[in-house]
Amino acid sequence: MKISFLPKHWLLVTLGLIFAGYVLFQARYLILGPQVWIDSPQDGAVVSEPVIAISGRARNAAWISLDGRQIFTDEKGLWSEKLILAEGLSIMTARVRDRFGRETSKNIRIIFNG
Repeated sequence: MKISFLPKHWLLVTLGLIFAGYVLFQARYLILGPQVWIDSPQDGAVVSEPVIAISGRARNAAWISLDGRQIFTDEKGLWSEKLILAEGLSIMTARVRDRFGRETSKNIRIIFNG
């Protein structure tokens, strides 16, 4: 048995696939969940000053914290905070949560030689 498609059927199938692709493209951040990056300083950095500026980016985040303290992003999702380091190794954790309760986090290790 042979199934034949008329040109209008091909048009509907093509439009349906384009629409489905567009919906998936627009929902990509919702599907991926929250994301966080620590841009500066690099993991494992050795610093000689006790005060350090940590900066990064967050996407699809309703709430963000750095070492358990809530911080805020600008309209582009960029954030920056200054922290005081203790002598030796310090581990900083940036944690984000979206409005559906999904969480993710990134750690960075910094060594202070004062």
